[in-house]
Amino acid sequence: MREEENKRLTRTGPGTPAGEWMRRYWQPIALSEELDGIRPLVAPKVMGQDLVLFRDDGGRLGLVDRGCPHRGADLSLGRLEDGGLRCCFHGWLFGRDGSCLDTPAEPVGSTLASRVTLGSYPVRERNGIIWGYLGPGEPPELPALDCFRAPADRAFAWKGLLECNWLQALEVGIDPAHASYLHRFFQDDDPQDGYGKQFRAASQGTELPMTKILREYGRPDIDAVRTPYGIRITALRTLDGTDTESRPMDGSRTHVRITHQVFPHAFHIPLDAETAITQWHVPIDDTSCYWYALFTSIGGPVDRQEMRRQRVGAVTLPDYRPRYGRSNNYGYDPAEQLTSTYTGLGTDINVHDQWAVEGQGAVQDRTREHLGRSDKAIVMYRRMLGEAISAVERGDDPPLVLSPEEAARIKGPATLDGIGPTEGWHEYWAAVTAKQRADSSWAQPLETDG
Repeated sequence: MREEENKRLTRTGPGTPAGEWMRRYWQPIALSEELDGIRPLVAPKVMGQDLVLFRDDGGRLGLVDRGCPHRGADLSLGRLEDGGLRCCFHGWLFGRDGSCLDTPAEPVGSTLASRVTLGSYPVRERNGIIWGYLGPGEPPELPALDCFRAPADRAFAWKGLLECNWLQALEVGIDPAHASYLHRFFQDDDPQDGYGKQFRAASQGTELPMTKILREYGRPDIDAVRTPYGIRITALRTLDGTDTESRPMDGSRTHVRITHQVFPHAFHIPLDAETAITQWHVPIDDTSCYWYALFTSIGGPVDRQEMRRQRVGAVTLPDYRPRYGRSNNYGYDPAEQLTSTYTGLGTDINVHDQWAVEGQGAVQDRTREHLGRSDKAIVMYRRMLGEAISAVERGDDPPLVLSPEEAARIKGPATLDGIGPTEGWHEYWAAVTAKQRADSSWAQPLETDG
């Protein structure tokens, strides 16, 4: 890739090609829990823009620029009172829509307030994530994905900070081959603590551990297909070794893992037989980003308190910064690398991914990379990204800028992590999906042909 193209795809500040493209979509701005304190206000930076997100004294959400339009004071320390956000410098009061409601230091009868506006943005809340729209015109509809349609008790939201560009953070999640190496464990135990154990449980419909499958079958057959929502990614590992279940390992069964890239910057993967993760990658600036994850259960309620407990100890608040990082070499243990894990970085796969993407540099230098066939989905996504940026430059809408009617048709999508017949694995996926959704109290039926 040429250096100019790498910059075109990765830089997202105001006025940049990728920044103008990304602003056509709703962006995760904060977790709902970040506004749970006695002062419901945070000051996020998104795509290089400094913002203030707050609930007014009526509990209504507002998203505005951080700098006061009077003389630029920092509104993140403002007072939440009188139906809005009041600047501490001269007491100017702003409503959720950016209108100036009061300029108390001005003479009685002044009309200055009527001529002042603070930049404000549409905002909405879905299943524990607060979203903002920073682009032009009316915002598009969010698609009818499972993560947005799920009842509140079937969803859990979390986030984490990465010290790298958003694109490399996304690309690790649409790369099925890396799991056989980066997330390789030398034992097949299933730890009681569920955090980070995505590749340590048994594959669906079998007692065969995912650790064994990934460890012994490191050359998956990968396919990537464009879909209305992004890309469907299939990784097939045909089983032909020794099986502790005394079932055929003669090539008649295949491990099937189906994941998705959801435009603009999310991936959608299975956690277990009932739960999927949809994870977005939102630039703070060009050298750091947040990932936001929605865990969605198609079956029973999730234990949100327990899921939070499992994760909160791995980060420092209020910025959700991982406790492991460059400063402590990501917790690397050479003895562990010899005996139990491929990396020596512990059992939390989030740390593995963090090391991989941060180690590429703040912005990966793609002029030096050499892509292989296992990078098929990454190549496809970059092509789609370039096409979408070009569409915006021409004045056209990019993919998934949706009307209400279009949004209602973007459903699911269906993931899979299971073992089925080598001949007819697609029918196996369809059958599993149909049964899951028939048994669910809320999920919609789906086609599985992409």
